[in-house]
Amino acid sequence: MCMYIVLHRESICYPLYKHQLVAYIINSSLFYPKIMATICRHSLILLLILFFSFNCLAFSKRCHPNDKKALLQIKKDLNNPYDLISWDPTTDCCTWSTVDCDDKTNRITGFHTSAANFGLPIPASIGDLKYLENLAFHKVNVTGQIPESITKLTHLNFLDLRWNSLTGPVPSFLSKLKKLTYIGLSFNNFSGSIPASLSQLPNLGGLLLDRNKLTGSIPASFADFRQQDFYLYLSHNQLTGNIPARLGHANFTFIDVSRNRLEGDISFLLGKNKSLNTADFSRNMFQFDFSEVEFSESLGNLDLNHNRITGRLPEGLAELGNLISLNVSYNRLCGKIPVGGRLQDFETTSYFHNRCLCGAPLPKC
Repeated sequence: MCMYIVLHRESICYPLYKHQLVAYIINSSLFYPKIMATICRHSLILLLILFFSFNCLAFSKRCHPNDKKALLQIKKDLNNPYDLISWDPTTDCCTWSTVDCDDKTNRITGFHTSAANFGLPIPASIGDLKYLENLAFHKVNVTGQIPESITKLTHLNFLDLRWNSLTGPVPSFLSKLKKLTYIGLSFNNFSGSIPASLSQLPNLGGLLLDRNKLTGSIPASFADFRQQDFYLYLSHNQLTGNIPARLGHANFTFIDVSRNRLEGDISFLLGKNKSLNTADFSRNMFQFDFSEVEFSESLGNLDLNHNRITGRLPEGLAELGNLISLNVSYNRLCGKIPVGGRLQDFETTSYFHNRCLCGAPLPKC
């Protein structure tokens, strides 16, 4: 046997007689520096290999055992779906799909699954992920009611359960999750009234309850929402009654109550002191005089079609530089369409089927 050392791109064979090789290295002024450099490089590589090996071992233990146990129970409760195939109990759960693991605490902080077909209720075991901040079962056909165990998620700030087959009432116990900034329950089969207690969420900035089967009135307590840029989606339900005048004290950026059975006045939701950008009140039974209504400069989209609004179009509409869409069709408006801004740029369909509106883009008065 011999030891090979590569010098000057040539392979030199040295017999494995330690005293001869050592003597040669010591006495050779030509090769000594290069041999030592080679040995140092190899030592450095060995150290790096050991360093990364230890780190790999450390990272392999990132997953907290309580979180791993909870996740495996969730998988079992969902009948071991293919979408969670990466959840191998022999591997680190921080590497599994659909979950987020905090870099510092190593706790599971995010659970987000979408585009699946579970056909089962949301597992009650989801409440055992006690450090969860973001939870999304989006368009995965979960059924039944929202489990009350979700109230154990005291760190939760984002809840997305849109596009599912959830039923029952919108649970009032959601108001216990004080860190929530977003609730998305659209495109489900929720029924009953909207719980007034949701207004007790101090950090809530978005509430999406549209496209359900909700009945009753809009809670007056919704005037207590105080977050900037608040957006409220209640469209495509069966809500009735007047919008409470107290909501005039709120400052919505986006409000959509279209396709309900609401009635009365809504002019108090508009006004120069508002930050409203988009408002859709279409296909209800609102009835008020539109003539003297004022608007904020931020207003970009206003839809009032299919109501019972009377009066004329306010001159202030022509002064809105940010207005990009307007629809007042199918009402009881009269008079000449104000000239200016973008009012003449909109299609005739934005104005037609009123009592006696006239002027461009409609026929002359």
